[in-house]
Amino acid sequence: MQFEDLNLIEPLLRAVRAEGYTTPTPIQQQAIPHVLEGRDLLGIAQTGTGKTAAFALPILQYLAQKPRQHNGIRVLVLAPTRELASQISDSFRVYGKNTHTKAIVIFGGVGQTPQVEALRRNPEVVVAAPGRLLDLMNQGIVRLDKLEVFVLDEADRMLDMGFIHDVRRIIAALPRQRQTLFFSATMPGEIQSLARDILREPVRVEVTPAATTVEKIEQSVYFVEKKQKLALLQRVLQDDGIRRVLVFTRTKHGANRLSQQLGRVGINAEAIHGNKSQTARETALANFKRGTTRVLVATDIAARGIDVEEITHVINFELPHEPETYVHRIGRTARAGADGSAYSFCDSEERPLLRDIERLTRMRIPVRETPTDLPSAAIEERPPRPEFGGGRSSNRNQPSQGNAPRSRSESSERREAPRPQAARPEPSRSGDAPRPQAARSEPTSRSESPRPMQQASRPAPASNNRPGMDRSSSDASASNRPPQPVRRKRPLPAEEDREAPVLTDRFGNPIRIASSPAPVQPAQPVSPDTSAPAPGDADTPSAEAPRANPNNRRRRRRSGQRTPNPA
Repeated sequence: MQFEDLNLIEPLLRAVRAEGYTTPTPIQQQAIPHVLEGRDLLGIAQTGTGKTAAFALPILQYLAQKPRQHNGIRVLVLAPTRELASQISDSFRVYGKNTHTKAIVIFGGVGQTPQVEALRRNPEVVVAAPGRLLDLMNQGIVRLDKLEVFVLDEADRMLDMGFIHDVRRIIAALPRQRQTLFFSATMPGEIQSLARDILREPVRVEVTPAATTVEKIEQSVYFVEKKQKLALLQRVLQDDGIRRVLVFTRTKHGANRLSQQLGRVGINAEAIHGNKSQTARETALANFKRGTTRVLVATDIAARGIDVEEITHVINFELPHEPETYVHRIGRTARAGADGSAYSFCDSEERPLLRDIERLTRMRIPVRETPTDLPSAAIEERPPRPEFGGGRSSNRNQPSQGNAPRSRSESSERREAPRPQAARPEPSRSGDAPRPQAARSEPTSRSESPRPMQQASRPAPASNNRPGMDRSSSDASASNRPPQPVRRKRPLPAEEDREAPVLTDRFGNPIRIASSPAPVQPAQPVSPDTSAPAPGDADTPSAEAPRANPNNRRRRRRSGQRTPNPA
């Protein structure tokens, strides 16, 4: 069967011939006639079988034959990853270049302003990832009430990535009268439930059993220890027949580390995963397509979105936890009828994962002979840590002139060496003997060197007459160190020797305060006939003490001086 036998219009046939396609794949032969009739479709096919053209060609013909009656979005295609969304959008542009159909792509990781401006131009086809599309719907920028065709591609991958709830929210905003195309490589229970909810009397198209690998892929497995995987990968990549290889890891950190390790031995490799920016992912993928990068290290999230022709080999550096993912990984090679090879590195901990893969694919993977001369680690996983103390130079064992590094034991000896003390005069008190000090032994090795103390040790008691203590040994050890004077508290002066505090008034005149207050004079009885003052009594000084001025007291309090107590 040729593409001309599928009743496609001439603009589409010219675009297909320009791409070099003449014979449709099995999924295209079965799906295109039903989609042209307007039926809902449930397509089960593995990756690399041509599903994109199976729904893009009939949709473009539907849009070309039915004039547009509104400015809303007519076709919506949901894809799980950015790379897959970009490739589907490119397919619409390539196949519809002879028509007037406008298609745009929407995904996260980039600014939404250019995407909003593209939506204002009223495109007919929108290819989107669920996250960014749902965000624009919540902002009121995207409306899907006039949608005519809805395509859900890689539905099982949507479930694996946790997008199934976002997909249901998007489907709830679609009109009931629409055509739905549902494609998936596997059919888990939840995917079957979703298909029953959104499809109306669908036509089931199943090219090959679910999770069945392509027959043209030559599969093999190496049994190798985990520490020798790097050496085995380096040995395998020495084959010149491996021109363009895709290496899969389970984690993003593992992909970055593996690409760096390959670069250290002269193998041009780049990493692509979800933590990379969209610009970095597109650059790495473009270099891999052009052949600038020979090895592309990827994670499972990017597995469905890599559609690169002429990938000769796929290497599973780490086996996936889910056996269905293995089918998607190796489906990156042998695309469009080409041949390909898939190698898997399996260590002792991954043997159960290999049995699950063979049970799912219903085939036994051939075993390749592992080289016996592989080192434990051909590439260092990380640079060696510096010795105690750190430093910028990686070669710390070779001292430079004028700046030789000291060892830890030497540094400890310098810290533990006692400081020279000046001789102090002995106290003249009788009965005070110098305190004995235990002799310290110098550290002999690095392991025996004590750690520097943060606080000074407690002083030993002055008397040596303690039970169980050898007086002679303590005297001998005390003679090795200079005697330490006994520090005692200074006695307080006697009450009569204390000096009274000297205060000054505001004019600077000293005010002497007695140590003990003056006795209070008893009040003299006043007689009636002496109540009037005598003529010369005005010049006689009063027996009462003068009262302090309260203003002076405030000034002294501000200046920190003591306020005198009036006598």
